[in-house]
Amino acid sequence: MSSSNERRIRKIALEEHFTTPGFQSYSKSFTQHIPPQVLQDPAARLTDFDGQRIEEMDKAGIDYTILSQTGPSVQGEADPQRAIARAQESNDFLAQQIARHPTRFGGFATLPMHTAQAASRELTRAVKELGFKGALVNGHTLGTYYDDRAYDPFWATMQELDVPLYLHPVDAFVSPRVLDGHPELTGATWGWGVETGSHALRLLFGGVFDRFPRLKVILGHMGEGLPYLRWRFDSRFAVYPHGVTLQKAPSAYIGTNIVITTSGVCSAPALMGAIGEMGPQAVMFSVDYPYESTAIAADFIEAAPLDDTVRHLVCHGNAERLFRL
Repeated sequence: MSSSNERRIRKIALEEHFTTPGFQSYSKSFTQHIPPQVLQDPAARLTDFDGQRIEEMDKAGIDYTILSQTGPSVQGEADPQRAIARAQESNDFLAQQIARHPTRFGGFATLPMHTAQAASRELTRAVKELGFKGALVNGHTLGTYYDDRAYDPFWATMQELDVPLYLHPVDAFVSPRVLDGHPELTGATWGWGVETGSHALRLLFGGVFDRFPRLKVILGHMGEGLPYLRWRFDSRFAVYPHGVTLQKAPSAYIGTNIVITTSGVCSAPALMGAIGEMGPQAVMFSVDYPYESTAIAADFIEAAPLDDTVRHLVCHGNAERLFRL
């Protein structure tokens, strides 16, 4: 590694993307709003495993990165059987890249979430045969959300394998009317966070964590805003339960079953608020490569007003514990 890494705090990053050859067509819904001249750089970085990616990791002190197929991946595939085949293809491709850099890269599985059974089979294969660290799923699959009881066998598999699911943003299946005429709000700026935070709340209020209490779901982008509303979730759910019962207060699941990364939010006040709400063991460093700057993310976490113990937990300790690294 470069000498600059010796002066850096050790880091592990979890929301770091690549693309499988032939998967670019799935990403058109994500990339169509990005000007071609802007898209050219991240598109090149998504296919790189040996050059700029590792160079930036070295400069930032990122020893280890868990890679994931950029979205929406096979969540955008209409044919369930083709989704199974393409998920296997993507996971096999990623395993080949990890094998060339086993001390630097780990993998999140791409999963065909069209059925719980197919997703469970591929997750099991990816973890047991390929050595992957969990899965990253790009939100709903064709409008289906995973609080549906039909997905309980999948959650049971995740709990049995003791690996987390990273719930990554995706476009809403039907764009909310309030966003009509404002395409600047529909994606990463606002709409993705609303979509993904809402999906996570469906899991919570749908009782998924009561049925599978050891399950871990990771949210990026400082938790898609959920940490800052824990008090309100408790307050309003107590008044408007609508027949829903939970074993614990809603806030109790956010910081235990739901943990977060800093990906794409390089704000010290936001970081301090998330730690204050959830505790230092529920927050992990990430970049959101190649869509965000590795250097900015590394500088941010090193300059944030944290004591050494908390900084090391956020930078690498929590990820080491969660992924048994």
